[in-house]
Formats: sequence, C-alpha cells, structure tokens
Amino acid sequence: MLVLTAALSGCSLPSRGAACTEMGMDSGVGVLWTPADFGGPDAAVVRVCAGERCAQRASGGPDDPFASLSVRLPDDVGDTTVPVRLTATSAKDGRVLLSDRVSARLTEQHPNGPSCPPTAWTASYRAHPERGLVPAAGTAPR
Repeated sequence: MLVLTAALSGCSLPSRGAACTEMGMDSGVGVLWTPADFGGPDAAVVRVCAGERCAQRASGGPDDPFASLSVRLPDDVGDTTVPVRLTATSAKDGRVLLSDRVSARLTEQHPNGPSCPPTAWTASYRAHPERGLVPAAGTAPR
C-alpha cells in the first residue's frame, strides 16, 4: 500500500531519492502593473512582446490592486536573453501612454526542486508609469 500511495501522490519512497511535487510552470516573461496607473476602468490596452511572441489585454479596473500579462516562451528556450517590449495605449484614442524596451536575461526556475521537472526560464517586470519596465521585486536587474 505504501508503494501505491507514493506512486499516486507523485512522491518517491525515502530510499529512492528526493520526492518531487508535480507543480507545473511555463517558461515566459511576466509583467505586473497597477491598473489605477492607467486611469479609469480598462482605460488602456497593454501589449507585451518577448522576442516574436506577444500578448495583450485591457489594463483592468482602478479598484483592482494589480493586473498582469504573461508571454509564454518555448520550454526549451534555455539560458538566454530576450528582447521585451511594453506598450500601453489609450483605449479611447490610441495615444501611447507608456512604451519601453529591455533585454531580459531569463532565470532558471525549478518549482518542484532542483532535481525535479519541469525546468522553466522566466523574467518578471513591473510596468511603472514613469520608469517603464523595472525588475519585479525579488528579481535581479537585467
């Protein structure tokens, strides 16, 4: 019964090496912002590109503490630098409210421990209304 329990839970027996959880994680670049920085409800359209891949969404409501957008990268992207572009435009008239570019050095992540899959490569930024893309808290400057 112990072997069956260990197999079903995604854990190994103590004598067989380190136990691995089964948390998933994708490689990608994430950008976080405060919707109030862009005005009223969905006042802006935020577009983030990492390399040739892009994603966009409405900025969110001013009562939301945070909003975010992620651009997924190939899982095998590896230890590299990718160009990241951020553009926030007015939903009303298309005027550019914020535009910035950085070179993001991806950081290796192991959500289930160093010897357990998956391996993901990530970078995280905050969209600051005056300073543009700044490294998110807890990440090294790029």
